[in-house]
Amino acid sequence: MAAEGRVAVAPNVALRIVEAGDPAARSTIIFIPGWSAGADIWSDQIERFKSESRVISFDPRSQGESTKTVTGNTPEQRAADLHVLLTKEGVHGAVLVGWSQAVQDIAAYVQRFGTRDIGGIVLVDAAVSDGANAIAERPAEVAFQFRLFSTYLGNQEAYLRGMFRAIVSKPQAAGVIDRAVSTAMKTPSSIGMSMLVADLFTADRRDALPKITCPVLIIAAASSRELERQKAEVRVIKKAQFVQIDDSAHAVFLDQPNRFSAELAQFVRTLAGR
Repeated sequence: MAAEGRVAVAPNVALRIVEAGDPAARSTIIFIPGWSAGADIWSDQIERFKSESRVISFDPRSQGESTKTVTGNTPEQRAADLHVLLTKEGVHGAVLVGWSQAVQDIAAYVQRFGTRDIGGIVLVDAAVSDGANAIAERPAEVAFQFRLFSTYLGNQEAYLRGMFRAIVSKPQAAGVIDRAVSTAMKTPSSIGMSMLVADLFTADRRDALPKITCPVLIIAAASSRELERQKAEVRVIKKAQFVQIDDSAHAVFLDQPNRFSAELAQFVRTLAGR
């Protein structure tokens, strides 16, 4: 059974964490949720991996049950929070698994802290942001995103329910989507929008990719609008491999949990063998 706690990562800022498995296990997996999600979005994968690994997930700042802040809602600050969390929990050589927004958090982590104390990285269905370049290079995509901002600000719950219908294409256990929406509602919409802008348009984080020295697994949904950009990242990262998961929407670990966990387990075993 997973245990819950809180870890202070900055003055007046504490993160809710969920931990399972043996603290002395050979491998530690850190599951990092996406935009407005919490640790519980990873519940199934936590259950799958806790028998062989120490597993930690958490609600990032301004998400879920963690402290809400009006500043610092950027990948760069969340990367700093993650570094403090790993230090306080005594974690070394972890496998960082980041989904969606968390791909930006990991890129920001690499830019600031490097990967010398990271065992491996798994980037799940998001390309590393190219910042404001996206506005000129993909104007239709950016315009669509900005139209969604107004919907989100006007009716947060309706937007979130529509979002989860779009990013989860397979039936889920009772309550999974409702709980995800409830968690996402805990992020004030004004903060949520600023987070999206910071994630997608304020910084070009692609220079983090060649700086990654640990093995990397990129897992992408075949339906992803960022599929080609994710494939291209393999050519930039020194030790990267790419896996495409068919018949899945953005939340690949919910739509295809068996395939996702099999790929992650193989990656973790390979790291342990090193």
